[in-house]
Amino acid sequence: MNKYPWWKNALILVIVAFGLFYAAPNLYSPDPAIQISGESGGAIISEVELQKVTKALEAEGIEHFGESISEKGNSALVRLKDREQQLTAQRLIQRALGDGFIVALNLAPTTPDWLTAWGGQPMKLGLDLSGGVHFLLEVDTDSAIVGRQEFYSTGIKRALRQERIRGLVQLQDNGAIEGRFKSEELRDRAARVIRDEYAELQVTKTEEGEDYFLRAVIGEQTRKEIENYAVEQNLTTLRNRVNELGVSEPLVQRQGKSRIVVELPGIQDTAEAKRILGKTANLEFRLEARYDAPASDRQYFEFRSDRYGDAGAWLEKDIVITGERVSNAQAGFDQQTGQAQVNITLDSEGGTLMHRITRHNINRRLGVLFIERKTRTTYVETASGEEKVIKTPYDEKRIISLATIRDALGVQFRITGLDSPAEAAELALLLRAGALAAPIDFVEERTVGPSLGAENIKQGVLSVQIGLALVAAFMLLYYRVFGVAAVIALSVNIVLLIAVMSILSATLTLPGIAGIVLTVGMAVDANVLIFARIREELANRASPQQAISAGFDRAFVTIMDANITTLLVAIILYAVGTGPVKGFAVTLSIGIITSMFTALMGTRSIINLIYGGRRVNKLAI
Repeated sequence: MNKYPWWKNALILVIVAFGLFYAAPNLYSPDPAIQISGESGGAIISEVELQKVTKALEAEGIEHFGESISEKGNSALVRLKDREQQLTAQRLIQRALGDGFIVALNLAPTTPDWLTAWGGQPMKLGLDLSGGVHFLLEVDTDSAIVGRQEFYSTGIKRALRQERIRGLVQLQDNGAIEGRFKSEELRDRAARVIRDEYAELQVTKTEEGEDYFLRAVIGEQTRKEIENYAVEQNLTTLRNRVNELGVSEPLVQRQGKSRIVVELPGIQDTAEAKRILGKTANLEFRLEARYDAPASDRQYFEFRSDRYGDAGAWLEKDIVITGERVSNAQAGFDQQTGQAQVNITLDSEGGTLMHRITRHNINRRLGVLFIERKTRTTYVETASGEEKVIKTPYDEKRIISLATIRDALGVQFRITGLDSPAEAAELALLLRAGALAAPIDFVEERTVGPSLGAENIKQGVLSVQIGLALVAAFMLLYYRVFGVAAVIALSVNIVLLIAVMSILSATLTLPGIAGIVLTVGMAVDANVLIFARIREELANRASPQQAISAGFDRAFVTIMDANITTLLVAIILYAVGTGPVKGFAVTLSIGIITSMFTALMGTRSIINLIYGGRRVNKLAI
């Protein structure tokens, strides 16, 4: 007799129930929504802001429902009736709230609480289906040039001081670094130092009366290299930040000279993504200026928090190091005060510079500047009566920490002065992912049009249904009762495939649907091998029970060999492929594993239930 022990049947039932439960969330379509959060990770959204939002939407007749503020209070979500109104609603809400808030498009899940309580979540859909966001970013390469000019200016001043060459070196408004010296010898020595330290600069010499001048400018080729580096560095940083967000199957690629495309399929918190991607969040470490320092060598900055009492402080223009020298950053708490802090680890060059400067400035104060790229929005009415939105980006630099240097600092130290643990965690994330080489601006933000996504989903589901129907018809006509068992196992296979993808938070793309269709064919292929083997055993005059047992046992090796080789190919595709290829490889890999379970165990369990408990003379195969 062919009978499974009770525990094997129980195991199969548990796995099938498990699959049905975790596949169920995919039956609930998400609602189009608008998500609101502050520009800072520690910002709080109150009922006052939420009332402004609802009034703005009601004034324009946009249907909405389910307004809610998150448990932490750092974001709010407004659900809409019509996805076509998302962009209009976003513009209205942004104007109602003004600057200081990030308003982003989102898709709000509708999975029941009893499912989510046990970890049930729907599959993420790729941008070619639905549920993603597309950003087009513009890199401000001019700021990269200005930053490099300031770097050269600071470096030249430091090099001349070390060589004891006295002269006045200043960065001009046109970007040129100009030096004035009292003698030709000093000027020539300075020129040699600059050429040795910064060979990429073009140095020219002039004379006026008793003063000797030199002028150092960035060459055109170097300028192009700086611009290209800024875009490539931002590309790397954005990829690191996207990885920190944990987005599946993201796309981050360069477009043209200074633009970057970011596509985040299946993302749940678009406001956080927009804030994390767009934030410059760089740091500058500067010594506090001496009281007798000339005005040309110092700058005044306000404090980011009022905990220091004063409105601001004067810092030297010379920068010790920037956030680009940070190799690691972790949020934490000060054990004495309990305040949020960020523990910083510098790279070797950054540690050397920090140690050199702090060693000679004990008991002076070191300021940490927090740099944010913000946008000032103004609304202007044109002559035709239409409203024009003008966004003006600007950099805000504020002091977050001003502490006295007690000992020479090295590779590791900490930054305090942050308002909340959320802000400390966000700053650590941004520094850990890497500083942006130049600020970026959001040129375009959109989600995939609902008609495109819906049509792709409709065609993809239809292809799976047609494939399943044709396979089911063939199996039922050709293998009869055994065909029924195969069709049931095939249906369970698709359910398990969807459940596993949901648990793993895998992103389903259009090529992924093609992988599911292929899995349907591969799953039934295993059953065909088993049934063909059973027929051969019957032709060799084996009894029905012996034929069933031999058919499953002897086909096992063949099925394992075929599926393992295909699985290896799928793994290679995932390892070396990108985008659509990975989406195909994911569904194919999972489908191979689930199809082996349903073909070898599921089908046999059903056949055993039909024929295993009794003596039979003939099989309906």
